[in-house]
Amino acid sequence: MNKIVIAIDGYSGCGKSSTAKEVAKKLGFTYIDSGAMYRATALHFLNKNLSPLRAADVAEGLKSLQISFQQNPTTHQQETYLNGVNVEDEIRTMRISERVSEVATVKEIRAALVAQQQKLGQQKGVVMDGRDIGSVVFPEAELKLFMTADVETRAKRRQLELLGKGEQASLEEIKLNLETRDEVDSNRTESPLLKVSDAIEIDTSSLTFSEQVEQIIDLVKKVTLN
Repeated sequence: MNKIVIAIDGYSGCGKSSTAKEVAKKLGFTYIDSGAMYRATALHFLNKNLSPLRAADVAEGLKSLQISFQQNPTTHQQETYLNGVNVEDEIRTMRISERVSEVATVKEIRAALVAQQQKLGQQKGVVMDGRDIGSVVFPEAELKLFMTADVETRAKRRQLELLGKGEQASLEEIKLNLETRDEVDSNRTESPLLKVSDAIEIDTSSLTFSEQVEQIIDLVKKVTLN
């Protein structure tokens, strides 16, 4: 199979990251979690008591920001490291979910992270998910997907994810967070969330995890055979 770039955009909680990870695993591609990069950046700014709304703080924060990914030797899952420290669990908390959109609206932060993402994808054989992958990061990607699901389904999935990590959150609290992030991400000035014209939409509301993975694998096969 030819190595291609697979760009997956869509709303928070519709299964982008977990699906992208499994697709990459099945194809032998590299998975790049752009959302984790923004979450790690939000954590970094919180830890340093820096505001992404102040230009001087943004410059200071970016100077000391190093994000990398490593595979856990036990679970074989990719984990996010911030300045050499494993922050995979911490960046998935509601505390970070409530701050990540604020970071993602800042032009200088987006430019820095997009440059890193594009460098990671130069060799192809990459699956990347996020909000602006098909529109900004990889506009020439051979396969662009836009994943969506109704907010009730997304909230229930996110609640299960949080419970699995030992964090309690009400369904209404999660729905409000998702709807707020949808609004901010779709209407921000810098690289808003949108479905590009050549993206294939996948509604995961009624799909099982295996079904959405297999649907994407089938699309990859069609693209690579043409």
